[in-house]
Amino acid sequence: MNKISYVKGRRYLVLCCLCLQIAYPDELSESKGIRDKGKDFSTLLITTQQIITGTISDSNGVLPGVTVAIKDTNINAITDETGKFSIAAKTDDVLVFSYIGYKTLEVTVTNSNVINVTLQEDATTLKEVTVNAGYYTVKDKERTGSISKITSKDIEKQPVTNVLSTMQGRMAGVSITQTSGVPGGGFDLKIRGQNSLRAEGNSPLYLIDGVPYSSESVGNSRTTSVMPTLANPLNSINPLDIESIEVLKDADATAIYGSRGANGVVLITTKKGKQGKTRYTMSVSQGVANATQFMKLLNTEQYLAMRNEAFANDGFAPSFMDFDVNGTWDPNRYTDWQKELVGGTATYKDANASVSGGSAQTQFMVSGTFHDETTVFPGDFGYKRGVLRSNLNHASENQKFRLSLSTAYTVQDNDQPAVDLSRTAMLLAPNAPALYNDDGSLNWEGSTWENPLAALAGKYRTKTYDVIANGTIGYVLLPGVELKSAFGITDTKHDETRTTPSTIYDPVYGAGPEFSSLIVNTVNRRSWIAEPQLSWAQQWRYGKTELLAGGTFQQQKGTRLVQQGNGFVSNSLIYNLASAFSVNTLQDQQTDYKYQAFFGRFNYSYQDKYILNLTGRRDGSSRFGPGNQFATFGAVGAAWLFGEEMFIKDKSILSFGKLRGSYGTTGNDLIGDYQFLDTFLSSGVSYNGVIVLEPTRLNNPNFGWETNKKLELALEAGFFKDRIFLTLGWYNNRSSSQLVGIPMPATTGFPSLQGNLNATVQNRGTEITLRTVNFQNGNFSWTTNFNISFSKNKLLSFPDLATSTYRNQFVIGEALNIQKVYRYTGLDPQTGVFTFEDMNGDGVLSGLDRQVVKDFNPSFFGGLSNQFTYGRWALDVMFQFVKQDNYTAAAMTGVPGTMGNQPTAVLQHWQAPGDTAGFQVYTAGYNGDAVDAYFNYYESDALIGDASFVRLKNVALTYKVPERWLFGASCKVTLEGQNLLTFTSYEGRDPEFTTYGYLPPLKVFTAGLQFSF
Repeated sequence: MNKISYVKGRRYLVLCCLCLQIAYPDELSESKGIRDKGKDFSTLLITTQQIITGTISDSNGVLPGVTVAIKDTNINAITDETGKFSIAAKTDDVLVFSYIGYKTLEVTVTNSNVINVTLQEDATTLKEVTVNAGYYTVKDKERTGSISKITSKDIEKQPVTNVLSTMQGRMAGVSITQTSGVPGGGFDLKIRGQNSLRAEGNSPLYLIDGVPYSSESVGNSRTTSVMPTLANPLNSINPLDIESIEVLKDADATAIYGSRGANGVVLITTKKGKQGKTRYTMSVSQGVANATQFMKLLNTEQYLAMRNEAFANDGFAPSFMDFDVNGTWDPNRYTDWQKELVGGTATYKDANASVSGGSAQTQFMVSGTFHDETTVFPGDFGYKRGVLRSNLNHASENQKFRLSLSTAYTVQDNDQPAVDLSRTAMLLAPNAPALYNDDGSLNWEGSTWENPLAALAGKYRTKTYDVIANGTIGYVLLPGVELKSAFGITDTKHDETRTTPSTIYDPVYGAGPEFSSLIVNTVNRRSWIAEPQLSWAQQWRYGKTELLAGGTFQQQKGTRLVQQGNGFVSNSLIYNLASAFSVNTLQDQQTDYKYQAFFGRFNYSYQDKYILNLTGRRDGSSRFGPGNQFATFGAVGAAWLFGEEMFIKDKSILSFGKLRGSYGTTGNDLIGDYQFLDTFLSSGVSYNGVIVLEPTRLNNPNFGWETNKKLELALEAGFFKDRIFLTLGWYNNRSSSQLVGIPMPATTGFPSLQGNLNATVQNRGTEITLRTVNFQNGNFSWTTNFNISFSKNKLLSFPDLATSTYRNQFVIGEALNIQKVYRYTGLDPQTGVFTFEDMNGDGVLSGLDRQVVKDFNPSFFGGLSNQFTYGRWALDVMFQFVKQDNYTAAAMTGVPGTMGNQPTAVLQHWQAPGDTAGFQVYTAGYNGDAVDAYFNYYESDALIGDASFVRLKNVALTYKVPERWLFGASCKVTLEGQNLLTFTSYEGRDPEFTTYGYLPPLKVFTAGLQFSF
């Protein structure tokens, strides 16, 4: 008998079935085994699989990473970087296209093997987004803790260099203030207020891909003179490399980090490679930056009138030193020194290139970025940063074994003047001489002034080398059971110098290089961490359980060497310490910090409606003495998704509803190393041929952890299919056992002793976030995000505060960030001198009368952003607002009438007996009562005013060029602006800026192109 092939046999079988269908149509159609939803038997038999391909896009272009699944099966595929997919399916199968942030689309397979679809954005699905909670991930709708998040979409729209700047105004409860407009400057970040009495004890924990990154400054006050704060190590992180930033705020989210989570946790996740064809991306951008605004100062006519009136009031004529009014300087000359010294245009240049791709098992990404930025100061100064980053992810075919590796190497080169000219620009007389002589040399005008440009010969330079590497390896031992270990290292080297060459002095003094000096600050910091973890997840009939247990082992070593060299043979050798006539070691220290912990988590969800989350951690720190090195912290969080209840679900305008709450404790060990020991410092002084050791600290092995108890209640609600999504949160945090320096009697030889003070600080507040999808139809969409935070910081208790050295710094019942000042009572109409209230009635105005408390914490702050998309166009507009008090413009200048410019507000002043409005009588410095009154005015409530503002923080306009124009390549054109407009009644340089005399944040405009193929 001849053999029949499989193909021929299948044809015979189909033919027989067709004959049966024709001969017995009724019987076969009624047969239960053959009927299938109206399809005849022959159709089912001839249905075969085919390879379906296609491209998925949105209104702006192709979409990589979209999930394409066959409905009711486990078969799925992912689109590559070009938006293409391939999947085997049968006719009449239903393909489900899903992507976070877009509406899910279902398409039935027909005879065509090509299916191209366009997805529509859907901001109402954001609660399905997975949130990084550190040691675990959770869907946003299922989280029990308070976590705020921004993504690369928010970050890439901002022309900024520091990662913290990307978060300003975008997260409820997160207050961020930029401390300097000089490149490489820092930021002050507080998450839900100030918990510790110590300023350095309020920093959050920063984690980059799970690796702790120390935010402790690497700068030194002797070298970092151009900025009000020390050099910030977070400048090493390139914002363009970031995929997302999550901020953990309440106890439920932070307690698993124990002692490191008292002030919140900032999780930074970098970009990873994605499955698909190898993708090349390149982007370039260029821009300019300027000062946001200048103070309104007196012109030459107004200034000289003030000066002459001051001398007339005092009854004195200008002396030979009063060059501005005695005829030495040109009385008709006018220079706007703000524009001259800090009114330059800084340039921004950025370039980025990356290559990424991979298979379903292995994905990779390699990227490099370069940033070049100049300053608004005169001269050739700038800041450069280069970053090289790589990432590799691998999973076995059965998905049991997983491996992830990432590295980043950053080099920063910052070259700035040693001094910030902002204060000089405000104080210099408007008729001061020209900066240059006719031959181009610096003009000293016969030694009648200090040419401000001479100070630019002094340089502040830093070179920072930073390495961050981490790896994660995991294996699924059993279904739901995974063993994982994470490892990480950081290595930072920071070289910082400040030079004071002899060329900054007037040549008439004849100062040579023997008067030059150099200060060098060298910091090395290395750390490693290992975190083994075991997790178990089980899905039950009515719920699911997740368990996590792990440990942390961490060590950080650091060295700091500060040296000063004085006198050089030549200024060309000023950076060579060996060429100095004398070299002094100002600081030479080594630190070794060790930390270990064990942590756990239990999470149970019943019917996806009732969720319980328990976290705990047992911490050990080398910063405490024996017997106090270990402490236990933990939290409980719960959530009720009441929107899933049958009596609500699908029966009202409410589409989502959740109540959540948490309570727990976290700790704080941010006190530096070796605080519990007797410590000594090499004095550098020789006695009988032996270098003397100088005691620097008394030991106290009894102090322990600072603790923070956190309570939170919150409501999350979505309306009209989540087109309106509202979150209301209330928190109450109390920090106790404050780690501070307890004052010691002067007879001990030490100012204080480190210990636990039984003081309690409270932070209580309300946070509101609102997201609305105002319009979403076809090619046009409009989405709004709003957040506002009301917070109140209060010192609840402080034993014996009235008799301590802190009595002028803190007040029970008031905030920590306060100033105790005089109460201003107005002008004496007869003398024209400022007057103040004698609070204690002893007839003498003294420091005891500074009893008025002014709170510099913001009353509320927040942000409002709108995102518009139309076809390939996208426009993002973001406003930041703050309600606060700050020092007025008068705090930045001297006594009106003395040598130095003034704000135009001083024009309204006392001139004759009976005047009661405006500033006091002008004086050239001879009226002692007026001078004393003005210095009291500096320390009064009259100098503190409303500094509230609304700022157009960011505008970004984007256009995606059609791929067909570029032969399949993608191109995006961007125009971006930062700090564009400020609406405020504040008359100083910048209402946000809390440190006067330094350069505020700049206004930035950039334009860029991004290509991808």
